[in-house]
Amino acid sequence: MKILYLTRTGLLEPLGQSQVFAYLRGLSADYTITLITYEKAADMADAGAMARAMEQCESFGIRWLPRRFRSHPRFLASALSMLDMALLAWREVRQGEARLIHARSYIPAAVALLVHRLTGVPFVFDMRALWPEELITARRLRRDSLAHKAITWAERACLREAAGVVSLTQAAVEYLQQTYPDELAGQKMIVIPTCADLQRFKPSERHESQARVHGCIGTVLSGWFRMDWLASWVRVALRGNTSSRFDIVTLDDQKEIRRQIDPEGEYGDRLSIRACPSEQMPGVLHGHSLSVMFFADGLSKLGSSPTRMAEVLGSGLPVVVSAGIGDVAQIVAEYRVGVVVSDNSEEEMHRAYGELEDLLLEADLTERCRRVAELVFSLELGVKSYRTLYQSVLGDPLN
Repeated sequence: MKILYLTRTGLLEPLGQSQVFAYLRGLSADYTITLITYEKAADMADAGAMARAMEQCESFGIRWLPRRFRSHPRFLASALSMLDMALLAWREVRQGEARLIHARSYIPAAVALLVHRLTGVPFVFDMRALWPEELITARRLRRDSLAHKAITWAERACLREAAGVVSLTQAAVEYLQQTYPDELAGQKMIVIPTCADLQRFKPSERHESQARVHGCIGTVLSGWFRMDWLASWVRVALRGNTSSRFDIVTLDDQKEIRRQIDPEGEYGDRLSIRACPSEQMPGVLHGHSLSVMFFADGLSKLGSSPTRMAEVLGSGLPVVVSAGIGDVAQIVAEYRVGVVVSDNSEEEMHRAYGELEDLLLEADLTERCRRVAELVFSLELGVKSYRTLYQSVLGDPLN
């Protein structure tokens, strides 16, 4: 059976590899997939990388149609992107006889809704997050503005008319069911958190003599990351153990991060800030003892499932997290794979640091972290859940 997969995430982006292509590899065994992505200009300019990605898709029988991503001017670019995607999706449904459209996030879902109304082909609304609330939190959208009303109208319509809805978190499902009780009455809703390829992210052997390395991976200057909390934790951690180090691995501006974390130059080479290609991230995590992730909370983050958490736990490392981010705090507390920090006070940071020190003494901590990754964040489980959803809409692909 033929599936049309729509996403504005580029296949050459790290998320395109870990959160799009990784799932499609597994699904391609049962379904014939056409993938439409929107690639950043710098990625499209890399002819070698584009050719390798095309070969990678072809090896799994995936037909890839890359398009150029445009972000400016902001609203016009989004409108033009929707129009381009709609025309291409409509053509693919009419000519390619796709039986299902998988729409990753809101703009592709709005396109899929339009094509569904024109052709009757069902679609899956793969939400990823509560996008309207994220835009408001990032101050890119004003609540109750015309743009906000348009986006929430589309959200309501997509939730009502989709053949199935995928959320990253149970917290978001509960919020949506309270917000849209009529639209979601009888709707198929499943939770598939951000998964990781646990064949890549595995525990490594650590030795007693190795220094404690507090890690932090991924973007921290997004506006959704609490840099003031991170600065507090670095201060407590490095002063609490004079042999400890802190390693921030990110593509963000390194000078700006150091300015916010260590304005007085107090930590010297005990604080490293560096970039690293995504393919080297498993090795990076092997050099860490734990990983810190402090995200801004609020309504916008109920639907968030940090990719880094799956990768960190898969590597057998505990996490230090803030509360209010999707199901993160619940998972950490339930399975005892880290520490939840509730506020940025000095007392709370010291309390959490002491709890972490006790946790790190537990002999089965590495195995416990890995076990939780396999239980909750396994890529194989994610593929199985998508396959089950497809089957509930289309029936058995082999029949």
